[in-house]
Amino acid sequence: MPKLAIVPEALCPELVDEDAAFEAVSKAFAAMAEDKASNFPVVREAIGHADALYGFKGGFDRAGMTLGVKAGGYWPHNIDRGVTNHQSTVFLFNPDTGQPSALVGGNYLTAVRTAAAAAVSIRHLAREDSRVLGMIGAGHQSAFQMRAAVRQRHFEKVVAWNPHPEMLPRLAETAKELDLPFEAVELDQLGAEADVIITITSSFAPTLLAEHVRPGTHIACMGTDTKGKQEVEAVLLKAASVFTDEVDQSVTIGEAQHAIAEGLVDRAAITPIGAVIAGLHPGRASQDEITLFDGTGVALQDLAVAAVAVERARERGVAQEIEL
Repeated sequence: MPKLAIVPEALCPELVDEDAAFEAVSKAFAAMAEDKASNFPVVREAIGHADALYGFKGGFDRAGMTLGVKAGGYWPHNIDRGVTNHQSTVFLFNPDTGQPSALVGGNYLTAVRTAAAAAVSIRHLAREDSRVLGMIGAGHQSAFQMRAAVRQRHFEKVVAWNPHPEMLPRLAETAKELDLPFEAVELDQLGAEADVIITITSSFAPTLLAEHVRPGTHIACMGTDTKGKQEVEAVLLKAASVFTDEVDQSVTIGEAQHAIAEGLVDRAAITPIGAVIAGLHPGRASQDEITLFDGTGVALQDLAVAAVAVERARERGVAQEIEL
């Protein structure tokens, strides 16, 4: 009899580390570029209760035979209840029969797969001699981003800025764990020093401006995943070579939505990062080129890391199995 595997949230950090997430997300992006996988239209709505946003992201990876959906969203008052604001669960299905195959806690996996996407962009687009990592944002996701990023280049220092400076000690502690010097700086200094910049905020107005960014910088914009959100000045996308996880999402809910609306960037000029991974695009063209990755977050990332969690949970005998 088919069985449904349940992998609770608490087990996921033990099952999927940064390296496993990186590998899973890389494969999903490559499958997308090779037309072997596709994401379904995103549903994301205010539910009219608890100020919450709730939605669904689904997709099917024919290369990895992974079919499923992530359901969840953002409950801004959860912090007062001692619960994480972002809540999600991944449901996997047997692509041959449509029967449910797994139910996986999605909170940690969302964080680690988002960081993995930024790390993938650093691996394939940042200059090899990148030594200073710039962080804009100091929320829950920021520590995941730093840990994943430092696995891709030999960074020697972290510089950071946050609209609420009192939150920066979180990043300072993470840098200390990674044995990296840390400095809180203003945005102009961050741009002057950083070879790689990760933005991970929930901003609806640009903080990083074109004048802050020097030639040769790689920028991973990881916070914009909804209409209206914006982390960087739209003209910066005109100055950069723009890559993304999925073009459709980039131009509608990602950082590119503003540059497209202002006529600064043409959709055809935006390249899926999977094309670089699969060897269909050369990636960075020169040392002075500014590269920008618009990480909007796609369902196939969630499904890929959830599939890894299920596989490892079953191998270790820690998945809860229920007969259908």
